[in-house]
Amino acid sequence: MARRKILIAGAGLGGLAAASFLMKEGHEVEVYEQAPQLEEVGAGIQISANAMHALRTLGLEGAITKAGVRPGAYVFRLHDTGEVIQRFSLSEEHERLHGAPYTQLHRADFHEILAARARAFRPDVVRLNKRVTDFTQTADGVTLNFADGSSAQGDLLIGADGLKSVVRKQIVGETPATYTGDAAWRITVPIERLPKNFLEPVMSVFMGPGGHVVMYYLRAGAMLNFVGIIETDDVRDESWTVKMPWERLKADFAGWHEAIQTVIDAADKDKCYRWSLHNRPPIRNWSTARATLLGDAAHPTLPYLAQGAVMAIEDGAVLARALAMESDIPAALQLYQRNRIDRTARIVLQSTDNRRLFHLRSEAEIRAEFARRDEGKDRNKWLYSYNPITVELR
Repeated sequence: MARRKILIAGAGLGGLAAASFLMKEGHEVEVYEQAPQLEEVGAGIQISANAMHALRTLGLEGAITKAGVRPGAYVFRLHDTGEVIQRFSLSEEHERLHGAPYTQLHRADFHEILAARARAFRPDVVRLNKRVTDFTQTADGVTLNFADGSSAQGDLLIGADGLKSVVRKQIVGETPATYTGDAAWRITVPIERLPKNFLEPVMSVFMGPGGHVVMYYLRAGAMLNFVGIIETDDVRDESWTVKMPWERLKADFAGWHEAIQTVIDAADKDKCYRWSLHNRPPIRNWSTARATLLGDAAHPTLPYLAQGAVMAIEDGAVLARALAMESDIPAALQLYQRNRIDRTARIVLQSTDNRRLFHLRSEAEIRAEFARRDEGKDRNKWLYSYNPITVELR
């Protein structure tokens, strides 16, 4: 396999994971990040078996397990009474079916784990304060240009620069982002502020008219993650760092289950965040001869299937395999893209459909919908069963 010099725009979860997959294969990698320091914002994320297979090859399962929680089940409840409508097993059952565990952890902890692994391969792999402006390419290579007037040269470029990707804009052009009508509240609460044995260690989804709430534990059970989705015409920035008044959060979930009230009442009132959710339809091409995309830059998705970070990890693993299989870079990028487009599009569309499922207008509609569908069986069949390390690439 030819050793390539690979430039990555963006040192988020996808960019750092891809860097390690590629360096493990012997490539020279440089990651360029616009932020002045390497850190991650946000709260909980979920790593299902399909991503853990790839992370195992980097030796990261132990660190992820130590930092996270393995939930016992995925539980769908009514928003006000808390009645369980459907439940499917995770934990031991997930690992038995798919050969790897399901883990929930803090985004910042996962980012730190990925950064440490990448720096173990190469201490100076991440270059900070480098805001990408554009790139140019020739038959022989690619040049990445930065706002400070500097540039970097390589054999190929990976745009892992997120929702507002500069690399994507140059490859794909402007793509429509439609406000979904939803905004997502995000808070975390230390468990010492909550009643003892407050909620069982599962993934709890409370579904109601015009919204839903997701709650699960982080940091070995020391913290509870809360994401509350509400329908609103009040559109704000598409950003995880927009603070909103606690009183708005409390009012948005008036009448919801007592567990939800307990968590909201225990939150830091000056640390309530809300971001507006936008939908972007899947695209069918995200590569040029010398540049490609991964993660949110390639297939941004709504957070209703808990697969955003997982898709980025899958991308990095498959891209590294494609480059090992094809000596010609344009052919390798097409092999990667060809094997990712249909799967990621299905996940994006399923996430969008889950918005409808979680926001049904009546208890009768919720019962009828879940009576005809088995969420666990469906996800186990096609979503969690995928292995990016062994799947045949065509």
